[in-house]
Amino acid sequence: MGQKINPLGFRLGTTQNHHSVWFAQPKTYSEGLQEDQKIRNCIKNYVQKNMRISSSVEGIARIEIQKRIDLIQVLIYIGFQKLLLENRSKRIEELQINVQKELNCVNRKLNIAVTRISNPYGQPTILAEFIAGQLKNRVSFRKAMKKAIELTEQADTKGIKVQIAGRIDGKEIARVEWIREGRVPLQTIGTKIDYCSYPVRTIYGVLGIKIWIFVNEEK
Repeated sequence: MGQKINPLGFRLGTTQNHHSVWFAQPKTYSEGLQEDQKIRNCIKNYVQKNMRISSSVEGIARIEIQKRIDLIQVLIYIGFQKLLLENRSKRIEELQINVQKELNCVNRKLNIAVTRISNPYGQPTILAEFIAGQLKNRVSFRKAMKKAIELTEQADTKGIKVQIAGRIDGKEIARVEWIREGRVPLQTIGTKIDYCSYPVRTIYGVLGIKIWIFVNEEK
């Protein structure tokens, strides 16, 4: 009963592609994996450090990495983070230097490109960051979930499910609360479903946010 699987991994090869594309021998595979994690963390830390205090949303939807023998190509899909879009070349150069320092890759070239997404609120990561910001500011969780669903409706999606688990509102017993709008067919492999799980630290402890979005496929 109720066997759960990550919706992205479940759809690999049909409607979902890998976020990292490279080949490694079994012995060096773990190194490649750690390298990817370092690149992603470095980019997120840079954005957080240089972010304006007013916005709690980083605005990075996903980071795709493609590796060849002599080149690492990093694609950053961004929602509305003005940071990397204003004076773009200077910022990207700075970011490249930071990532190269972190990896200390001598014989490989690093190339970073930034792409803007048209519907940022159709991306589960950005929505989760929005909800996390609301929860940190002690907004009631139901209000935050409903507001997130309103935002996705503008982004033209077919359905969304939001789930928050943990010590919600500081209650002593942890519980799971969820809300769904529209259709979210998780068992159908042919559907394009975007998913993200996002931990948020509140003063009561860590809450987990999970978001499933049924994306409207373009014909």
